[in-house]
Parts: sequence; structure tokens; C-alpha cells
Amino acid sequence: MLCLPATPDSRATPADAMSGLAVLWAVVRTSRRALRPLTRTAAVVLGLPVVGIAVAASGAATPGDALTGLARYLQAFVLVPVAVVLLVRDRRDARLVLWSLVGLALWQGAIGVHQYLTGTGASYQGADIRAVGTFGPTNVMDMATSVAFGVVAATGLALGAQARRQRVVAAACALVLLLPLTVSFSRGSWIATALACGAQLLSTGARRAAKVCVTAVAVAVVLVGGFGVGTAALQQRLTSITRVTDAPDQSVTDRYSLWAAATAMWREHPVTGVGLKAFPAYRDGHAPLALSSGSDTEGAGRGYWRQPLLSPHNMYLLMLSEQGLLGLVTVAGSWLALLVCAVGRLRRTERAPDCAVAICGLLLWLLVDYVYADIGGPSTTLTAVVLGLAAWWALAPDAAPATARPSLETPR
Repeated sequence: MLCLPATPDSRATPADAMSGLAVLWAVVRTSRRALRPLTRTAAVVLGLPVVGIAVAASGAATPGDALTGLARYLQAFVLVPVAVVLLVRDRRDARLVLWSLVGLALWQGAIGVHQYLTGTGASYQGADIRAVGTFGPTNVMDMATSVAFGVVAATGLALGAQARRQRVVAAACALVLLLPLTVSFSRGSWIATALACGAQLLSTGARRAAKVCVTAVAVAVVLVGGFGVGTAALQQRLTSITRVTDAPDQSVTDRYSLWAAATAMWREHPVTGVGLKAFPAYRDGHAPLALSSGSDTEGAGRGYWRQPLLSPHNMYLLMLSEQGLLGLVTVAGSWLALLVCAVGRLRRTERAPDCAVAICGLLLWLLVDYVYADIGGPSTTLTAVVLGLAAWWALAPDAAPATARPSLETPR
């Protein structure tokens, strides 16, 4: 559903509706089987975010904010992940979901590269060159998120696969997706992808990590020297990563100002925060004067639009400001538990399946990217699926061993 063009200013997408159907089907399937759906550990880890989210919803400014915020957070961090745990039966199912992420990334990436080459993307430094895929200029981070998920998933599949054909195809997909990820101009996605893929490589051995790094450098040289990807705008974006304190651009200044505002809100309401979806109402009273009124968006089929800055662009600070320490400990604590359990199972498994390396990389990517991004946009459904895959590998009792399916053939 995320392959379809996003409707401007729409809070709900077809992917949200499909995720609701997945949750409903998980409930029906579990009820028909009449079995305990989750282990005790899984129920605690996946149910822990409900505590902080519910308390923060009770402190929302309006009933509408409470309902919409509660529904969104429960969808992304509880309901859809639980549905994925219940519906994924074995490694083949998990592998199918991972390849679906790669397929979505290839589709969005192809559209994004076309936008960059033809100047039909979102506006960036006066030129319509920023790749946004089908998500539009108001959701510039969503294509970067979907493509980055594809890169990390393909890298994990290539490193963990036993079949040579799958390794070659997955590695080729990962290398191809580096181009649309680059022209998305998303610094946070670049950093998270580099760290996640680096961790995946190190988990399979230092020698293999060195070989892949050499290949990646060679591909980068070809892209920059042969195809001219290294434009002045891209070079400026790359160098701006190291100048976040010396000479930050306006986007970095705005982000620091929003982070300062979120921290100030938490200091006034340390335990439960200011309430779900209340950050915009408290922003101006806590933000420094350096904060601009919004960001300019244009291009990709839409005219000029001044987009207000309604979140701190840091998931941890957003939870800290709106949900307080209670929300941060319960929600982020659940993610940390998933990471510890997932990595622990990966290390204990003698011959780790391909899906495990990919899933651990996706979870690590999400936790790193949340330093630069937060919940919102069509890609929220993707993050919910990724958390569900991580929960399946970390907590499902039959995730580590291969589950044999009954054969339809008559035994001889």
C-alpha cells in the first residue's frame, strides 16, 4: 500500500487501514486456535509501552488529541508489532516480509532517482532535486526511511543467506539502493544506515566486513566519478554533518532549538510530561529565539508550502517531553529489551539464519534513527512492522529453529 502516492495532508493512509486488517486477522486467527498467543516475557515486553502511553493520553490537552495520539502510538508500538509476532509462522514468512521491504525500497528508490535526475523532486537549496518517492514534499523523510530499510534488510539477507543466488541478488539490491538513499539528502538516515550495516558486517566476521567496505568504496567512486552523483549540493550536505556545532545551517539550528524546547518541557513535567500531542502547544513558550517558524517545502507536484515544526525531530526527546520519564522508560525500555533479546539469540544460535542478521540490523537502524527523527508520516507503518519482526525473532519460542510446514505431497 505504501507504493501508492500519498494523499497530501492526510493523516490516514491505505497502509494504516491494511495494518488494522492485519491486527483484526491476528485476533481472529489466535481466537480460533484457542492457544496462548504470547509467552509471559513477550506479553510483558510488548505490553510495557501501554502504561506510559495511557498515562500520557490522560494528560492530553483535548479529548481529540488523547484519542488520536493514543491510537497512533498503540498502532505503531503495540498492536501491529503483536500482530506480526502472531502471524509470522517461521523463517520463510520472516524472509518474505524482509524481501517485501526490499521491493518497496526498490520501487520508491527508482521513483526518487528519476526525480533527482529530472529535477521533479522536492525543493532543496532552490532546485527540485530531493528524492521523496511517492510520499511528497511534506514527508521528505519517508522515502529515505523506506529505502534505508531496504538497504539494511538486503545487507542482512546477503550476509546470512546460505544459497549463493540469494546472496548475490541481495547484495546487488543493497548496492543499487545506495543511490536513492544518497539523493534523499537525509543525514540521519545516512548515519543510521552506516552504523546498522557496519554492525551487521562485524557480526559475520572482520574479514568479510573489510571486503564489503572495499566494495562499497569502489561503488561510491563509480557513482561520484562516473555518474556525477557528487554534486555541489550533495557535497555540502555531507560536509554539514561535521559542522553541526561550528557553522550549522538553519535546519540544524532549528533542530537544536526544538531539542532545547523538549528538554525544558520535561524539566517542568518530569514524570508524566505535558501530554500526548501537546508539544506544539508548549513549543513557543520554551523554544529559543533562534527557532524559525517552519520549513519551506515545494516541488514534487506541489506548490510552495510553509510546514510548521510540530515535533523535536527526536523520538526520545518527544517521549520525554510529552510522556515524561514514565513514557521514556516504558516505551524505550521495551525497545532496549527487544534489542538485548534479539542480539542474545543471534549470538546463541550456532548458524544464524539470514533473517536474524537482517532483523537485528533493522532494529538497530530504528533506534539510531530515532535520535534524528520521530513518529509520524506514512512510514510509521513500516516502523511498526520492523518492531514486530524484531519481537518475533527476540521473543517467539519457535523463531530460532526452522519450523517445518506440512507437505501437500503424498509420501511414497
